[in-house]
Amino acid sequence: MSGERGEGGGTEFQRILETLRTRIADGTYAIDSHLPAQRELAEELGVSRDTVQRVLRELNNEGWIKSRQGSGSRVVKSPTHLGNPKQEVPRVRATLGTFVARAFAQPTVRLDVFTLTSESLDAHIRLQAERIRLRELSPERIELRMLLPDVSLELPYPRAKVRVGEEEGEPGQLAWLNEQLQVRLRAIARRHTISLRSALRDLMTEGLVPFVRMEVRHVPLAPAFKLYLRPEVEALFGPYEVIERSILLEDETEVDALDVLGLGSTLTRHVNDEGDPDSSGSVFMESMQGWFDSCWEFLAAAD
Repeated sequence: MSGERGEGGGTEFQRILETLRTRIADGTYAIDSHLPAQRELAEELGVSRDTVQRVLRELNNEGWIKSRQGSGSRVVKSPTHLGNPKQEVPRVRATLGTFVARAFAQPTVRLDVFTLTSESLDAHIRLQAERIRLRELSPERIELRMLLPDVSLELPYPRAKVRVGEEEGEPGQLAWLNEQLQVRLRAIARRHTISLRSALRDLMTEGLVPFVRMEVRHVPLAPAFKLYLRPEVEALFGPYEVIERSILLEDETEVDALDVLGLGSTLTRHVNDEGDPDSSGSVFMESMQGWFDSCWEFLAAAD
């Protein structure tokens, strides 16, 4: 990894990665548009061209952009696209951005979340926090409950992939790579949890939202799906997609791995139909809310 370091000791790689993700999120770089040339990005953001290349490779691996030699990098999808909460919402399929925007348009924001790292949620809530600062929104309460995998749990992903016919290398090398991948995943979850707490706490500290509460509990489960609930209103649900991708470790080791990728997922939306408690949306909502609440209460009792 590049030795460049930013404010607070964070690597410049991570800072530039999050900067470009945010620009895709807010539409600065729209779908099908090309990113500025690597030299331009390096000069604008004050980093080396090598750092920009690493960031673009990571965005390409995550599926945000497609890079082609001689043609630059083109945005192919917007995992953190905010959307317009005033627009008509699709009945079945929806993205997390519009879901979070609808939640923050209410006087009381209530969210129950079960996810792997909270990376996607962090990006969307930070976008809403900026809208609050711009006085576009004025919620009175924000309540977030989040279930994340227990930090001591060895997850089945990501895992280093050994190609057929290849040797595993030195004894223990594969085990070392898998451990480093787990360390990287836990660091991502920790970073975005801290980021979420900071974003929400700052809203209350700045006097923009009178009441904010964020609670996180760690469950001994490996998420096979992500779940976002607005209690009694709507839910988003979607399985994590297993993919093959290249992952760059802190020591610059590049690992071909099997992983699950949540960024950019299009989730299934289920709406509570108060007029018909037996509708599929209402039944799903009740079932998933009951599952979440039971996990939450079990973990509370175990503390």
